[in-house]
Amino acid sequence: MARPLCLDGASFLLSESDPRRLAACGAEVAFVGRSNAGKSTLLNALCRKDLARVSGAPGCTRTITVYLAAKDRWLVDLPGYGFACGPAASRAGWGPMVEGYLAGRPALRMVFVLVDAKLGPTKLDLLMLRWLQGENLPWRVVATKADQVKSSRSLAQKLRVAQAAGVQADDLAWVSSLDGIGVKELRRDVCALLAG
Repeated sequence: MARPLCLDGASFLLSESDPRRLAACGAEVAFVGRSNAGKSTLLNALCRKDLARVSGAPGCTRTITVYLAAKDRWLVDLPGYGFACGPAASRAGWGPMVEGYLAGRPALRMVFVLVDAKLGPTKLDLLMLRWLQGENLPWRVVATKADQVKSSRSLAQKLRVAQAAGVQADDLAWVSSLDGIGVKELRRDVCALLAG
């Protein structure tokens, strides 16, 4: 019987600016969101280690960063959109890079779109969701930084974020990398997607 996939053994594999140069893999999931949505922090929480570089300045992921979760199984951290550090010419290339990656990966099992739990989806987040729908790509909204929402407001805010994103509240992942809220459940879902 095969051993269940575990993200604890994940390791850095490669960084690439041209999605056409990426090799094929058996299964992969991608994380996308605004520059300060906490993608790297969430990846570290999911893998229970300091795997992805976390910066105080938003938008420092400038390439497609691939982590090996298991043999032929990838976790992919994509450059953020919106406000970001780095030269304007570099930022201008992120859109085509991200779209080229997302549209060209037949083994892509899920695109996790990270939104701020306190703020809800922005116009850029909604544009990304519409683009993913138009491309018939699988996606799921992950509301990060849930610890910043008062517990007394948590349920109402989760419902508000879900409605704004056009999803059912039960389909929204409500997580906090800091407090561990929802991380175990999301880890289980990611492992199931990669193992299947």
